[in-house]
Amino acid sequence: MDGIGLGEHFFKYFDIFVANTQELKEEVFRIRYQVYCQELGYEPVENFPDFMEKDSYDNRSIHCILQHKSTGIYAGCVRLVLSNTNDIDHRFPFESICHNHTFDFENISRTNVAEISRLAVISQFRKRSGEQNTPSGLIVFENRSKEEIREQRRRSSVIALGLYLAATSLGMDLGLSHAVTLMEPRLARHLRMSGLIARPIGTVVDFHGKRGPYTLERQEVLNGFSENTEIYCLFKKIQATIKDNICYQFCSA
Repeated sequence: MDGIGLGEHFFKYFDIFVANTQELKEEVFRIRYQVYCQELGYEPVENFPDFMEKDSYDNRSIHCILQHKSTGIYAGCVRLVLSNTNDIDHRFPFESICHNHTFDFENISRTNVAEISRLAVISQFRKRSGEQNTPSGLIVFENRSKEEIREQRRRSSVIALGLYLAATSLGMDLGLSHAVTLMEPRLARHLRMSGLIARPIGTVVDFHGKRGPYTLERQEVLNGFSENTEIYCLFKKIQATIKDNICYQFCSA
């Protein structure tokens, strides 16, 4: 990256933090409405008259939000769905879609697991060719020089990675051993090539395109970081940034 480390590159363009106020949570829900309802048509717009896409899992989730520094635009979001402390057998979102997953809930307590879900990046920050029909796509802006476009492609390549690292950081800070997630196989490959290992735990299903269930195991992720110092440095920077502003809603209630 032309002498600029991954962490410096990411934070040159973006800030990422926990949506720990009602105002920031509403910004998250607006991003999701824009991406999932208006841009991709995954959810009916008429179901959300307040222009905020929400579901029953949000009350037991921690949300992260990504902000573009130079414009102030909220560009993306992701959430970490925690186990239901009132009902430890309560299902995670992916279980209603992937009925034949192989995650070992018999031997791994749900209280040690969370789900990374509802990752969304607004269309302005998604790639214009071949990626606009996915919520985690990459960007190219119009009316820019070739050099600017190359720089934006580099920048966009870390957006989904940064959001996944933020959710992973939250899970580790909570002492969880595993995260599960439902994502496109090509996104899983992108994360793996970047140094974040997500292991498949079931077959690919047709859910708004091809999606598969994956798990991120704490020690396996850390081992992957040990082989890629750039992603580890980015992870530590994101982790430190999140810790600076974290205020879990269930701790402040």
